[in-house]
Amino acid sequence: MTTLEATRQAAGAFEALPETRTTQGRPRRNGVEIEFMGLSARAAALALAGELGGRLDEEDPHAFRVVGTRLGDLKVELDLRLAHPQRRRTPPPGTPPGAGGRWLGAVLSPFVPRELITEPLPVERMAEVDALPALLNRHGAKGRGAVAFGSLGLHFNVEPADPDRVLDLLKAYLLLEPRLRDDTAAGGGFWAVRGLPPPFPAAYVGKVVAPDYRPDPDQFARDYLAANPTRLRGLDLLPFLGHRDEAGVRAALPKNEKVSPRPVLHYRVPQAHVGLPGWSLAQDWNRWVGLERLAADRPRLDALGAAWTPRP
Repeated sequence: MTTLEATRQAAGAFEALPETRTTQGRPRRNGVEIEFMGLSARAAALALAGELGGRLDEEDPHAFRVVGTRLGDLKVELDLRLAHPQRRRTPPPGTPPGAGGRWLGAVLSPFVPRELITEPLPVERMAEVDALPALLNRHGAKGRGAVAFGSLGLHFNVEPADPDRVLDLLKAYLLLEPRLRDDTAAGGGFWAVRGLPPPFPAAYVGKVVAPDYRPDPDQFARDYLAANPTRLRGLDLLPFLGHRDEAGVRAALPKNEKVSPRPVLHYRVPQAHVGLPGWSLAQDWNRWVGLERLAADRPRLDALGAAWTPRP
């Protein structure tokens, strides 16, 4: 048994977040993205509808919605923007769904992941989401963390309890990032390590984790965008910052950088292992819970920040 297999099979129950409700009193929500290979978007959507109920809606030949399942609305699509040309911000007039993308998607589908996307769900329902990888695997979905062109991602879109405390969550992530990356890729070999998103620049990490770094929201956004004009970070704040100021975020990014504004923190480090029997989302979720616990402990957060040194 590999280290990765032992680690995955040891995953236990989903731990509770230290703060389960938002400052408005609502239960916190999390959306999940699970990438896989070996099963077309259409076949995966049909499998989900068959086992969870719901109605299949086709957006294009490589993108489907499963509406009204027991887990709300789900999406399954080829993770390739060029396969969905109708989604361009200014598509040519009269562009039909899938125009130009059908052929490209068919050619590249052996190499490009498919992605299952849930709607934001109360975090108490994570155990139900955990059944989806096994469902897909029964119908032929595969994947072991990474492929030659990148990661097979397991992404969490976590609603923060308090948007004004996102800085503490980022500080905690930056302090834990080396360990999170090591734990995620453990036993997965070269491709698992290569598939991880690039780490945050060391100069930015040192600046942010310092105990006296407490900028106002506008300065926080400017600092982040200046150092990280990309969504390829383990904790991607572009959705969160774009929700607050979409025009300002887009102006700071390269022209073709993808931004999906929404009030969540896009946690991108974990990798999906749909092809590994018994694999669970629990361990990666529990790592996020540990991050939130650190963020909630200001004295410890400041002490670790004051002692931070760049990783050799």
